[in-house]
Amino acid sequence: MLFPRYSDFDIEAGTDEAGRGCLAGPVTAAAVILGEDFNHEWLNDSKLMTEKHRATLRPIIEEKALCFAVTHLEPTVIDEINILNASIRAMQESIGKLHTTPLYIIVDGNRFKPFNDIPYSCIVKGDSKYKSIAAASVLAKTYRDAYMDRIHEEFPMYNWKKNKGYPTQEHREAIKKYGPTKYHRMSFRLLPDQLSLDFG
Repeated sequence: MLFPRYSDFDIEAGTDEAGRGCLAGPVTAAAVILGEDFNHEWLNDSKLMTEKHRATLRPIIEEKALCFAVTHLEPTVIDEINILNASIRAMQESIGKLHTTPLYIIVDGNRFKPFNDIPYSCIVKGDSKYKSIAAASVLAKTYRDAYMDRIHEEFPMYNWKKNKGYPTQEHREAIKKYGPTKYHRMSFRLLPDQLSLDFG
């Protein structure tokens, strides 16, 4: 059971990100403002949905939402400011792109930074509690997956189409064999000790 709203404000945006734990690719965030009447039986935390359901829901959310926005932040930014700050910045940038300014923001997780003096609340597991955060999680996940599918064509040996940049054994073995790409996060531990690699 997802709740339509957390605050008493009429215009409330939910925001979430995808890709924090990946070794390659961007961290992607979305922000969504939904109307009170938005409802769909499949809507949930995107991690609990099938890929097919996410793909079906994405255009429905985009059509029915009052507004939405998505932001990719590249590995160079992640390496420069760290993944937590990059995740927060991506969420803030998505909120800033909304054509309607929210009066309140609800954020999935427990960390955020003030943005344009808009009041906000961080909600642990918010993507399984509130519709707007769940919708944002679906958009962030589907947009990021599509991005990883695109760059897979450039570097198919890492199989990003399947692992989406997450640290699977196959992905780590490919890094060991081929080295890192421009899409890898160099500030991350790309290989465990037993797969040590000389980047020289």
